[in-house]
This record gives sequence, C-alpha cells and structure tokens, in this order.
Amino acid sequence: MKLLLDTHVLLWAAGQPEKLSSAARQQLEAQENELLFSAASLWEIAIKHGLGRDDFRVAPRLLRRGLLDNGYIELPITSEHTVALDGLPPIHKDPFDRMLVAQSITEGVTLLTADPLVAQYPAPVWKV
Repeated sequence: MKLLLDTHVLLWAAGQPEKLSSAARQQLEAQENELLFSAASLWEIAIKHGLGRDDFRVAPRLLRRGLLDNGYIELPITSEHTVALDGLPPIHKDPFDRMLVAQSITEGVTLLTADPLVAQYPAPVWKV
C-alpha cells in the first residue's frame, strides 16, 4: 500500500516515533508499504522552521535528505493536484493539509494523519 504521511506524522516518524500510535508505527515499518512525503510538507516545514516554531525545529534540507536516504518517495506538487483543490469541501482551512488531501485523492494513495479535521474528508485518509 502507498502511504502519504501528513506533516506531523512525517516529523514524528523522522524524529519522535514515540508520538506515533502503535498502529501507525506498524504501518510505517511494514515492508510491503511504500512511504511517501509531499513537497507540500517540506514547504510547510521550511516556512514554520523559518518562523522559529518549536514544533518545526528540523532543517527541511536535512529532513528531505534523511527521508530519501531511508527509502521514502518524494511526491511533487503538480497542476493536477492544485486543480483538485477546487473540488474539496471547506472542512479544513490549512492550505498544506488541503493539498495533502488533494494529492491523496489524485494519486489514489492513503493519507496518514493525526488531524481529526483532515480525517473528515471523503478521501482515502486514515487517522492514526
């Protein structure tokens, strides 16, 4: 199964795995699953890291390199993803989360999220 990690799940998987549920850890460790991260997540991390947010302390360049080195697949943002935003209901206001949902729908991959609002989208989303 292809799993797209939302930004917080991605940060926890990379640096604070104890914050992940046991079910989430099991899915991330399963050899048959392909783990994806979005350019949108790195964009969000770069912005919030630059603002000095405590929950975004990791340098995005180092995180990206570490993810790629550990077998994660990078999902770029395409125009197909951006036009898919137009069809999303206004459940969540955060543009990064909305992009992740649009990518999940467009690519047919499951989005792993800890955000209960994101989990409300009629999309392949799994709240962990």
